[in-house]
Amino acid sequence: MKTGDLRLWLAALGCAMLLPTAGHARGYTPQGLCADYARLDIGSPAGTCVALLADEAQGLRAPRRILEVAPGRYWVVDMGSWEPRRGRLLEMVLPAEGPAPRRARFSVLAEQLDRPLGLVAGPDGKIYIGESGTVWRTPIPAPGGALQRETVIDGLPGDGTHPLKELAFGPGGRLYVNVGSDSDACRDAAKQYPVPCPDLAGPKPRATVYEAVLSGPDYKLQSFKPFATGLRNSVALTVLPDGPARGTVLQGENSIDYEDVGQPPEELNRLQAGRDYGWPYCVGNRRPARGYENRHDCKATEAPLMLWPAHVAPLQMITGPANSRFAGQLLVAWRGHQAPGHRVVGYKLDARGLPSGKPIEWLAGWNPKPGVRPMGRPTGITVDRQGRLLAVEDFNRTILMLLPDTGAAPRK
Repeated sequence: MKTGDLRLWLAALGCAMLLPTAGHARGYTPQGLCADYARLDIGSPAGTCVALLADEAQGLRAPRRILEVAPGRYWVVDMGSWEPRRGRLLEMVLPAEGPAPRRARFSVLAEQLDRPLGLVAGPDGKIYIGESGTVWRTPIPAPGGALQRETVIDGLPGDGTHPLKELAFGPGGRLYVNVGSDSDACRDAAKQYPVPCPDLAGPKPRATVYEAVLSGPDYKLQSFKPFATGLRNSVALTVLPDGPARGTVLQGENSIDYEDVGQPPEELNRLQAGRDYGWPYCVGNRRPARGYENRHDCKATEAPLMLWPAHVAPLQMITGPANSRFAGQLLVAWRGHQAPGHRVVGYKLDARGLPSGKPIEWLAGWNPKPGVRPMGRPTGITVDRQGRLLAVEDFNRTILMLLPDTGAAPRK
């Protein structure tokens, strides 16, 4: 999350916690039915509709990630708030029967988690969860069973502006972990821009994606070291699973917070071991950042694979699974509040196996509309075994699903 968004989030969420539980999602008014669920007025491709599965009436506080861990069983990371130890891990199931509009059902698997974010399935069949200071895993218990928590990585920095830990698995038991920067632009208390930036100093730099190597029958941790540096906050992080670019690590950069509407652009970076991607000295296509003009050689840093509009705030990336309508695409949740943000987009993978071209809008038209919907705040996405796109919103406290439109007429 960007610094400005963080300040707004803290203020708004603090006020929101004082509100009574509402009967429907914050700011949304259902518009008839989408299959057996309430339909929301959110733009989507022709022949589809957006269904509301759950909101704060089901106890959601700040959902950030969702993943189908077994057929019909979805785990949800609910961060709770930016205060430590308010997070939960939830299990969601969808009702198979009952009157419409239906709502999802939840059970609590774990509580008092410290600003959790990462939620991925490992090659060992276990589920990995990233809290601010630790990464742990658990087998998937039978419904109603208890988790078996096992710490994988501990002692990660959980302070500063970017404490959240995103996770992404690559081939060979490699696990990539975001360790975000301590600040927005490395400006110190005297409002100066030091060179070198302290975040990048020493053997354990921040603003870095780390690589953990897990091996053996128990997938024990063998090493944990910096992989790529100069990355302000890599909460959008994924590894391409197949095709000509299999194993490529992609990162969506939440860039420095300028007040300008169009600057600086966000970046899609192809990460390579040992390379520097410029933060805090460079932004966009290797251009000097404000405060660092003529103080760093940006040409020595890696150029982005693609530039995205400023302030779209990429908060998760996944690749569309085979045998779904999202196959061959990189899917991205853009949470940003400025005009290009608040949407879920896809980028087709080209002959090289890399994302290219113009974005495909899967969830868009998500600007605020009084009495109908709030501004979209997508923070996490997944595609389930049935090929359905699910999205979660933190501030609006919702879980949504893109479904075929069965033609139920909107209520007037």
